[in-house]
Amino acid sequence: MDAEQVIQGRRLGPRDISLVQHWLATEPSWNRSRLARELCERWDWRNGAGRLKDMACRTLLLKLERRGQIRLPARQGPSPNALRNRQALELPCDRTPLEGALGDLRPLRIDLLGPGHPDLALFRFLLQRHHYLGLRNSVGENLKYLARDRHGRPLACLLLGAAAWKAKARDEWIGWTPEQRERTLALLANNTRFLVMPWVRVPHLASHLLGAVARRLHADWRRKYGHGIELLETFVDRERFRGTCYRAAGWVHAGATAGRSRNDREQTLAVPIKDIYLRPLFPDFRRRLCADVCSLAAEGRAGR
Repeated sequence: MDAEQVIQGRRLGPRDISLVQHWLATEPSWNRSRLARELCERWDWRNGAGRLKDMACRTLLLKLERRGQIRLPARQGPSPNALRNRQALELPCDRTPLEGALGDLRPLRIDLLGPGHPDLALFRFLLQRHHYLGLRNSVGENLKYLARDRHGRPLACLLLGAAAWKAKARDEWIGWTPEQRERTLALLANNTRFLVMPWVRVPHLASHLLGAVARRLHADWRRKYGHGIELLETFVDRERFRGTCYRAAGWVHAGATAGRSRNDREQTLAVPIKDIYLRPLFPDFRRRLCADVCSLAAEGRAGR
């Protein structure tokens, strides 16, 4: 295979594929995790904070195997993803119905849940139990937030993760080329899960939380991953929701999906059409998303 291909945002040439094939043939003792780490080291494939992108590399290897270009060694144990995705244990939390004015809940507390945070188990349980899509593990860059009221009662969960690789309406709204999207897609984040607890019925709470997280997200993302976020996206199932809270929080309706799954290579799977909402975090976001590599590096050194 002579043509280059882009997988997980990384451009792979024939030499890269040959290296993977060579190590698979000459290092039979390496498991999939070891192979991913070694490749990240060889390619110096790191995120903005300097950490190896080994989980992204694991996904890259799986995609190469599905394309018939490599054959990975058998798994040596249960998938860590499967372990993370198993049903969360029942956890106690205050489910007292909350109704009334937003001001009655203030001051709100929105905690960023990093590794080892004591609320991570509660976050997973609430999303698995109460979000209609449940919760799977988040591969790649992501941030988790749990909002509580002034008495410490849980109000909402928000999960921000990697943006969709392609979305026709979104890409046309931004106005970038496929090459520009490839370079700067990491500057987008997807509002993957947003759950206001079903026992909480407080007007304007959802839009207030979306706005509060949008204001801090760039700085939080930069501290964790070494780069910020310019634009947020979310996909709203129009058969279930009207997107009211997103509009109220300043999100823009940019169009709709085509009704196909991201894994539908044969274009035969019909899935619900979703409305695409976008939330710029800076007035000049288009200039950044359409910038070349040199411009991005210079602005990164300047501190944005």
